[in-house]
Amino acid sequence: MSSTIAPSIHIDPARVIDQVDPRIYSGFTEHMGRCIYGGLYDPDNKHGLCHPKTGFRTDVMDVLKELKMPLVRYPGGNFVSSYRWQDGIGPRELRPRRPELAWLSEESNQFGTDEFIQWCREMGTEPYICFNMGTGTLEDALAWVEYCNSSANTYYANLRRKNGYEEPYNVKYWALGNEVWGPWQVGQMESQDYAKKAFQWAKALRLLDPSIKLISCGETGYADWDRVTLRKLTPVVDFHSIHIYTVSEGKHEVNVMGPAAAEKALEITRSLIDLAKIENSLSKQLTVCFDEWNVWDPVRAPGEKGAEEHYDLSDALAVAAWLNVFVRKADIVKIACIAQSVNVISPIITSPTGLFKQTTYYPLHLFSNLMLGSSLNVHVTTPSHNVNYTGPTVPKFIQDITLHTPDSTKLTRYVDVSAVLAITAESGHEIRIAIVNRSDSQEFNVPLVFGPNATVADAFTIHEVWHEDLKANNGFDGEKVKTVIKEGKFTGSYLLKKHSFQVLVFTLV
Repeated sequence: MSSTIAPSIHIDPARVIDQVDPRIYSGFTEHMGRCIYGGLYDPDNKHGLCHPKTGFRTDVMDVLKELKMPLVRYPGGNFVSSYRWQDGIGPRELRPRRPELAWLSEESNQFGTDEFIQWCREMGTEPYICFNMGTGTLEDALAWVEYCNSSANTYYANLRRKNGYEEPYNVKYWALGNEVWGPWQVGQMESQDYAKKAFQWAKALRLLDPSIKLISCGETGYADWDRVTLRKLTPVVDFHSIHIYTVSEGKHEVNVMGPAAAEKALEITRSLIDLAKIENSLSKQLTVCFDEWNVWDPVRAPGEKGAEEHYDLSDALAVAAWLNVFVRKADIVKIACIAQSVNVISPIITSPTGLFKQTTYYPLHLFSNLMLGSSLNVHVTTPSHNVNYTGPTVPKFIQDITLHTPDSTKLTRYVDVSAVLAITAESGHEIRIAIVNRSDSQEFNVPLVFGPNATVADAFTIHEVWHEDLKANNGFDGEKVKTVIKEGKFTGSYLLKKHSFQVLVFTLV
């Protein structure tokens, strides 16, 4: 422990950052491992778990619906950079089977654009499609938008009708490529080359459909790639995407402190966006689409082998810390997609006979159902993890981003908090506080101090995710880690168990 400061949480409902956009609780599906086949889509299932006409796994849909995902990204990910979308439409028996270069597998193309759109409609979520800027051409991209969105008497619009879908899909969100900066990417580009190409694509795509929202391909938000691409693309895009995964390295503190890197990255991205807007004399809104994030150890769960992580309580706390970042940064993050939605580094794992909810499902469920409304600027005093110590408990991405900044200790507090002011028909105004105690060994009795004009009722509700064992995980044999709901009587403070996550719901009176 690097500090003896007593922890406390100060919350004033008048100190609003911005509205929490529900799209920060969005999902991502990629043709990788068992995400699509055996996850979303399982037409050969022998145990009555798929819809007889669509082949969609109904148990997966029921569980994902509980997460209320407003948006789902598709079809990748690295997969998209050699994907020919035309292979995935029309009669299934005529669809070609192709080598798949991203994850070194084969793609049957039995699930494609039409199936994804129908799945989204049954889920009640909006589709978000990523263009192939690797092997794909602008002509392919224009054809895809025409197929999905056009009501004209033109070739690809008529092809959609021929395939049985009369009305346009009206897909609003389109990404200009995926991780084009990465050396693992088919069609990797230099930042200047990507920016020039994406600018021309954006112009043409908007001529075809001016209503679409375009997302530029960023890197981590703090890389020079982001500076270069934003400077060129700010006039023609609506969001800038960034991707970060945090890695536990087998150490709890490394795991739960990892999202500090994302928080600092977002602060840098905000400045790069502002700079690009100044250089382009623009006053438009441009925000972040954090369309890939999660805890992922690629050594423990290799991507080419399906990336099926088996998460424990420590991972659940890390996911809660990630989501706290998005709520605190509600003014700059408007979309965030957990990667991925089923089986692949996912909160849900399936088998032919059923599924189970991983530990990480529960914080995601609590946030997507409770942490909506106005994000509040919470003041927290708490002991901090010592990021200036460069030993094995500090991940490199924290060292790189926070080591030499004055707010490094603020980003790695043991008591990690976000809060919202929500309005409900039943209770009126509520303050909901999401708190992660990231310490693996110490509990804290934390005073909760509300603003001068805020009085809360004595009775409050506790939604707790906790287990005595940090390595506790869930499986087909049972779920050791899940949400427990309790009622409490407020006495001015709350006792945080070691390595715990809770959402406290207070009613304003």
